[in-house]
Amino acid sequence: MVRGFFVTGTDTGVGKTVVSAALMIRLRPAGAVRYWKPIQTGIEHDDDTAAVTWLAGCAAAELLTSGVRLPRPLSPHLAARLSGTAIDLGPLEDTFNEAAQHAHVVVEGAGGALVPLNGIQLMTDLMARLDLPVVIAARSTLGTINHTLLTIEALQRRSIYVAGVVMVGPPDSDNREAIEQYGAVPVLGEMPMFDPLTPERLSAWSVTAFDRGNHLLGMLR
Repeated sequence: MVRGFFVTGTDTGVGKTVVSAALMIRLRPAGAVRYWKPIQTGIEHDDDTAAVTWLAGCAAAELLTSGVRLPRPLSPHLAARLSGTAIDLGPLEDTFNEAAQHAHVVVEGAGGALVPLNGIQLMTDLMARLDLPVVIAARSTLGTINHTLLTIEALQRRSIYVAGVVMVGPPDSDNREAIEQYGAVPVLGEMPMFDPLTPERLSAWSVTAFDRGNHLLGMLR
């Protein structure tokens, strides 16, 4: 049984947090849903949980707030090392398993799929342990075909199922077609760069243009 989705990106700053918020909105018709950022670096500048709370209008019961919280906006392994600690995946897996008994969980990764978490493990190791289908946030602009196909290949080589891709930025039908053809995965939506980005605009897009074929919702039933 699918217990939620893991949101990763082709790069840092590509739009994972906004895609995660959109996914929260889109999945609510399927029942209880919770958002979780298991690893957050740069806590003095960034709070993705607060951003998703605002954008998706999350109640307290829809949030998991525990996890690894580290200063410095760096790769998790480096931020942990500079803080004199190391990231252990066991407690994160336990937290997820408890939460997933009561709701579908939208898990947002840090950085991209192959970002290091400690001396031996990558973000893909956490994905594999949580055993969730992955939604990839990707730019829509030049370079996205290569970056997205590399991410898809890295996940599939590790037997991690790719549920689909959300392209963020100006619509580009040629790039979309190439990703679907060569990656053999669906593009679940083309998210514009909202200006301004507001909960109302994101909600309107999520309910009308995100996962129109109910591919994700169908996986939860």
